[in-house]
Amino acid sequence: MRDDDAGHSAAPGTGQEPAAGDARDAGNNAGATEDAVAAAASAATARAEFDAFYAATARRMVAAVYALTGNLADAEDAVQEAYARAWAKWTRLQADGDPGGWVRVVAQRLAVSSWRKARNRLRAHVRHGSPSAVPELGPDHVALVAALQKLPKDQRRVVVLFHLYDLPAEAVARELGCSAGAVRTRLFRARQALAEHLGEESAAEPAPAPSSTR
Repeated sequence: MRDDDAGHSAAPGTGQEPAAGDARDAGNNAGATEDAVAAAASAATARAEFDAFYAATARRMVAAVYALTGNLADAEDAVQEAYARAWAKWTRLQADGDPGGWVRVVAQRLAVSSWRKARNRLRAHVRHGSPSAVPELGPDHVALVAALQKLPKDQRRVVVLFHLYDLPAEAVARELGCSAGAVRTRLFRARQALAEHLGEESAAEPAPAPSSTR
């Protein structure tokens, strides 16, 4: 062995020393792979959570928006678009803690916008009644939707939020920007009107205390 070879050891099977840069690259590649695997797992978890959220809430969301607008196709389109937007913001919506509330507000806004664009068509729809075969919606629901279209908009909204979304009066008030007393007043008036439109006897309930907020 020559003197200048002393103290040097070769990498097994190569006859050459491993380069320091190669070792760093290998470490970087391993780290990148681990990051990619973790990102894929996180994305899969988020997708599964979103799918579960959709499955648990979509049908009820469509039914409620349909009750608000009176048009099933518009309700379905608005709800699907709202969920698509929710998926794009899913991480933030989960952090905020109320993705259902966000989807509800967006779907209603989209549905109302669609309603304004198709006002004449919807008026004809209301005059001639709801479709005879509405998926997942029974005749009682269809009759209720037709009756709801006869109510003033503020009363119709409180009925949908309170009875179909099961929000408490205080939550309805926050969403509509009014007092809880105003919500109860609108509910009382809406129930009386609906009973008349549906051919039922008015509910035997006392009127709520007068509210200054309408």
